[in-house]
Amino acid sequence: MKLYHGSHLEVKNPKILTSSRVGDFGRGFYTTSSLEQARRWAQIRAKQEELSAGIVTAFEVPDNLFEHPELRIKTFETADEEWLDFVLTNRKDVDFEHEFDLVRGLVADDRVYVCLNMLEDGLADRETVIKKLKTYVLADQILFHTAKSLLFLEYAATEEVLCK
Repeated sequence: MKLYHGSHLEVKNPKILTSSRVGDFGRGFYTTSSLEQARRWAQIRAKQEELSAGIVTAFEVPDNLFEHPELRIKTFETADEEWLDFVLTNRKDVDFEHEFDLVRGLVADDRVYVCLNMLEDGLADRETVIKKLKTYVLADQILFHTAKSLLFLEYAATEEVLCK
């Protein structure tokens, strides 16, 4: 199975990043099964770095990765209350650490962030936010959260993505 990582640079040897910026599922190395989503991420990162192009790095992973007995895996099938709580905890508490090697679920895009901000600001309740989230078609994201999980990523190729 192929997974993709969008960035402003090629990543042949992924690492767990420990920057102050924490993603939806915590610190680590983020991928997606969607090439289009990775291309969007690459363009966003390239623009942030004031570059004319980003890079999508493709990785091969075992087809049974999400059933691997040696990995602690959390999968969120939908944007439900459990997913919402997990994303909010990671966003609010930069010191929060979960026990999973891999986390797979929906990506919180700009529309989702608006909903989450409305919830955090008291402008919408949880039920309203979850109903709204279920109307969105969202790409997935897969977080490789531990060094052990990174061992399953095998570099495959790169693609340059020009910024629009």
